[in-house]
This record gives sequence, C-alpha cells and structure tokens, in this order.
Amino acid sequence: MRRYTPDDLLRQWQQAPQPLVVARVTLTRGSTPREEGAFMLVGQAVVAGTVGGGALELACEQHAHAMLLSGEALREQQIVLGGANVSQCCGGRVAVRLEVLTPTLCAELEHQLARHHAERPVLFLFGAGHVGRALAHALAPLPLRLVWVDPRAHEFGPVPAGVEVRVTSAWEDVLATAPPGAGVLVLTPSHTLDALIVEAALMRPGLAYVGLIGSQTKRLRFEKSLAAVGVSPEQLAALVCPIGERGIRDKRPEVIAALVAAEVVEKLIHATAHGHVCASATG
Repeated sequence: MRRYTPDDLLRQWQQAPQPLVVARVTLTRGSTPREEGAFMLVGQAVVAGTVGGGALELACEQHAHAMLLSGEALREQQIVLGGANVSQCCGGRVAVRLEVLTPTLCAELEHQLARHHAERPVLFLFGAGHVGRALAHALAPLPLRLVWVDPRAHEFGPVPAGVEVRVTSAWEDVLATAPPGAGVLVLTPSHTLDALIVEAALMRPGLAYVGLIGSQTKRLRFEKSLAAVGVSPEQLAALVCPIGERGIRDKRPEVIAALVAAEVVEKLIHATAHGHVCASATG
C-alpha cells in the first residue's frame, strides 16, 4: 500500500482519475482518535490521510476495499471503539461516511484542506546553522507555515518539503510580513543579529511566540541590553529563552529540535488554548 498526502493524491486524481473511496468521520462520541471532519482516501493500492489509525482505520480500509470491488457508492458506518468488531479501547464511538470520490466531493475536500492550510500559524525561523537545520526538519511535518531565513544559501542543505526558504539578509522585511498570531525563532550565528531580531519581534504587536536559542546567562545579558533600548519588562517576559527548556541537558541538535518542536506545538500551534500572546509595543 503506497501512502500519499491528501493534497498529492487529490491532485493526482484530478489529472488521472482512479477509483478512490473517501472515509470521513461525521460524528464522535466519547474518546476518539480523531475529530469530526477527519478523512482518508483509500484506493486499491494507495492511501492518504488518516482517521486515527489502529483497528478503526483498518476497518475503514476494509469497507473501502469492499466498496471498490462491489461498485457500491456509499456506506454509513457506526463504529464502537472497544466493541466486539473493533478492538480499540478508546471507549468512544464514531460515525464514518464512506463514499466514492467524485469531482464535486474532490472540490469539497480541496476546499477543506485549503481552509485548514490558511488557518495554520506562521513560524519564522531565523538561522540555518546546525540547530536551525535540525529544527527545520523537525518542524516541517507540523501544521504550520514555516518560513526559513538566512543569507547563506549554502547553509540550508536539503530543504524539507513545504518549507519556504528566504535567502536574504533583509530580515526586517521578512519580519514585517508576520501576521498576528505568528511565531519567531532566532538562531543566527551572531549574538548582535539575534538581539536585533528579538528586539524587533518583541516590539511587534500580536506575536504568539518569540524564542531565542541560548542559556540563562545569554537571556540575562539580552534582558539588560533590550531594556536599555526601551523594551518593557512585560515584553521581555514574553521572550522564551532558553528554547525547549524541559529539564533535559542534551546539546545534540536533533534533541534540541525535538524539545523545541514540542514547545512550538504548545506555545504557537495551540497558543489560544494556552493564552500565549506576546505583549505589544504599547504594553
């Protein structure tokens, strides 16, 4: 079974239609692995997306394959998780609508995906050094728009799919495009440049996350210099430094990247739930 992203498989289907079944969660009760609206696409030898994995997903794939063999166009399934037929102990239940993909349904799913992509927060990653590269690869699969900025084209290396690269030293112009709710991660090779970007980010209203790589000593020095140029105590309190602080002392880039990725999920992707909004220039 070959796996695709839903975007890619829908794009392929438009160019060369093949029989596909859409399995979409239409109702959830209790504890379930995915939310209403989650969907997957199933063909004879291809699959894209997920409705939660495990026995639930296997059941949906089996229903879809049966439909493809019989020519059936629509099924409605009520699936009890932990019941006799689905040994998945979430304890809830889901309703799944399975239907053969049509041009109308394809357009509906593309609209749903486009809406979800548009709602993703933007994260600006300044710096393409060893930690920056590890971070780009750790962050790329997350539901966000990642903009990676560095003037040194040779430092990026292989760029993960979906990551937007800006080879420029005009960081001010890039930061000026940050919408409300965006995040900033600063990992440049220059402490002076770090300070300039952090100052501008903290003074910019509405950012949900401003993170700076460094130690507690670096933070104290930055707080002193930033306060001297007019950054308020409230704005300084919004600065996350060190980033990825989880009580783990491990300086390997991949480990740092994993810890910071978890922090980005909490403070940026789920910023509203956790109340993370950085102070504006007016306090």
